[in-house]
Amino acid sequence: MTQPLHPESSRPATVQRIPLWLKLAYSGFLAVMIPVYWVNYGPTNFLYFCDVALLLTLAGIWREDALLISLPAVGILLPQVLWCADFLTQLCGGKMTGMTSYMFDAERSLFLRGLSLFHGWLPFLLLYLVRKTGYDSRALLGWTTICMGLCLVAYFLLPPAGAVLASPQVPRNVNYVFGMDDAKPQQWLPPLAYLGVWISALTGIIFVPTHFLLKKACSAAGKVS
Repeated sequence: MTQPLHPESSRPATVQRIPLWLKLAYSGFLAVMIPVYWVNYGPTNFLYFCDVALLLTLAGIWREDALLISLPAVGILLPQVLWCADFLTQLCGGKMTGMTSYMFDAERSLFLRGLSLFHGWLPFLLLYLVRKTGYDSRALLGWTTICMGLCLVAYFLLPPAGAVLASPQVPRNVNYVFGMDDAKPQQWLPPLAYLGVWISALTGIIFVPTHFLLKKACSAAGKVS
């Protein structure tokens, strides 16, 4: 007589899509980077888009959660590609945007600057992870909301561009809410008008195109075998 199947036997085994070694290596990097950044730059440094992306990615790879991985992917893929281009330009003796000038600041240790090279490999890691887990289209609205929150906190609560601080390494003008130059605020628009234009530009020029690119290039979340 055929024995009835137990409910557990009909459940598919959980498939690990992200290798354990990658999870451990990424966690090990953050275990070093977070305290070093905290000591050198202070806690407000972790309100930069890229640092929030690092922490979301950490949660995402352990949970293998498509949304937690898609959020930083839609938010920072294009900006980090720009970071890479700017860094390589300065490394070759040229100048592009100046956003990576701190990487050539002799006042900062090579070790500290070396940790910041995560900007170079994080976009490639995120692409790999999104291919593994699938892209969750809710990420566009989610990251846009995160972006607005981070920009408002940076504008109203954190030091503006040009602020004189006890330590020159403490972040000013976090997420460029006062303009692209940390040494002085932009003069083109009234400050709040600039903030609104900046958030709109990030959404329309960065997040939306990345969203459609990921939708086209990756499987939808839940459809990855």
